[in-house]
Amino acid sequence: MRFRFNWDAIGITTSLACAIHCAVLPMILSTLPIFGIDIVDNIAFEYFMILLAFLIGCYSLWHGYRKHHHRFMPLLIFCLGIILLFAKQIWHSYQLWLLPFAVVLIISAHLLNYRSCRVHNHAHSDDCDH
Repeated sequence: MRFRFNWDAIGITTSLACAIHCAVLPMILSTLPIFGIDIVDNIAFEYFMILLAFLIGCYSLWHGYRKHHHRFMPLLIFCLGIILLFAKQIWHSYQLWLLPFAVVLIISAHLLNYRSCRVHNHAHSDDCDH
């Protein structure tokens, strides 16, 4: 029996974890000075998380494109969401405006990819190599 990852489910989960992280982290960070810990806006960690989300998402969406539906739309929507995440990091004063749109675009891309893979049902055209 071979174990398989559902990369769309992992992508959706990491996107939701990112949204929860971004919503809860300010509350946690505001209490850390009480305990003598002072870490605010760890840029390296934030960029690492965005890069990790990008790599997992691209793999998931590319797999769906290549093996199932041959549509670039999920990948384009996803990349726009990632660009908004990077924009949020660059322009901190606008992060409350950029973050919700970024998360919605990323999750929408994964849902569109998931649905496209399920609807397609492996009905490949002649140009498919698998």
